[in-house]
Amino acid sequence: MKVYDLIGIGFGPSNIALAIALKENDPQRLKNVCFIEKQANFAWHNDMMLADAHMQISFLKDLVSLRNPKSHFSFVNYLHEHNRLADFINLKTFYPSRTEFNDYLSWAASHFQENTAYSEAVFEVIPQINNLNTVTHLLVRSRDNKGEITERLTKDIVISVGGSANIPDEFKAFKNDPRVIHSSNYLSEIKQDHVANNIAIVGAGQSAAELFMDLNKQHHQPNVDLIMRARAIKPSDDSPFVNEIFNADFTDFVFDKNQNEREKLLEEFWHTNYAAPDLEVIQNIFDVFYQQKVIGSERHRFLRRHEVTSVMTDENGVHIIVKNLNDNTTSQKTYDTVVLATGYQRQQHLQILAPLAKYLNDYTVDRSYCIKSNDNFEPKVFLQGSCEKSHGLSDTLLSIMSVRSHEIVTALAKTAELAD
Repeated sequence: MKVYDLIGIGFGPSNIALAIALKENDPQRLKNVCFIEKQANFAWHNDMMLADAHMQISFLKDLVSLRNPKSHFSFVNYLHEHNRLADFINLKTFYPSRTEFNDYLSWAASHFQENTAYSEAVFEVIPQINNLNTVTHLLVRSRDNKGEITERLTKDIVISVGGSANIPDEFKAFKNDPRVIHSSNYLSEIKQDHVANNIAIVGAGQSAAELFMDLNKQHHQPNVDLIMRARAIKPSDDSPFVNEIFNADFTDFVFDKNQNEREKLLEEFWHTNYAAPDLEVIQNIFDVFYQQKVIGSERHRFLRRHEVTSVMTDENGVHIIVKNLNDNTTSQKTYDTVVLATGYQRQQHLQILAPLAKYLNDYTVDRSYCIKSNDNFEPKVFLQGSCEKSHGLSDTLLSIMSVRSHEIVTALAKTAELAD
């Protein structure tokens, strides 16, 4: 069996950035690297490519620019190669549409077709042990759409599988009901139900806000209830000094703190990334409710300070009981569709790495995003996007991808030098 130097699990933005860093800094190693992606081709949040949706982050925080602004893979060069640079400049914005940025990422991914195996989902990583009881390599097992299993042997791995849908406890029993959908599947699932006239959105973040505005514009004019525990929709704080927490050097500041201090930092800045839509979208939502007052309409409801306490389903729809947190009264309403804009969990790596658990020290990572391991475990296991508690709020975002990829490539090079 061929032995790879490195296998990347997932081929989203983080591992694309890693592939680019390898190409620019260690091209020989790239020849012996494989990325395994469960999707049939590159796609980035395909089901949230809503009309008029724009990035919340500057295009300069692309796959490479903070590490190498001269790179072929910069967003600016992408525009140049597609003959749109002058036109983009005329837009006078730092924030491209989500559709365009997805196209940029797809363009970058297309450079690595030879290194990528699509339509395969990695489900476990098995330790390979020598006669000295030392783990020397890892066997990566993946399954394609037909159920066929492929095995690959590697020295090191980088896991970058993104988040999985966070389903609140009240809805878990109905996660396979087509009438209860998560925002990550919104466009695919909502198309299956063209007659949904009464819809609930549960959540208070950017996704919930964007989905509300999207449904408000639908031609069949569904009634939409926006349900959240918060008293008000709070805007994200993207002021310059606050935005410094997403700088690469702030990662050192967070990592060097003890766990208690890190938790305080995460709590202090939590609303920069969670449950905090853009102010422009919030203003648009307010305007929708204001115009309803002007014309005397009750098409949409804003159920603020409301909490879902129980859910039932039957042939008539999804029945939700909500508790008004102001006076503790409860009420019930029936919906054709419920959309959960309830965020993501970052736990998929635990399932994939379960066979290695006894060798890994509670999955804690060092500064270079490598999981700490026992002395008899030689492979390096890196995590991208699952280190928020140790590296800060920027870990799940695009902000530090380019710099993080360089740090991982540097760590891999040091490992190779030691091996030699």
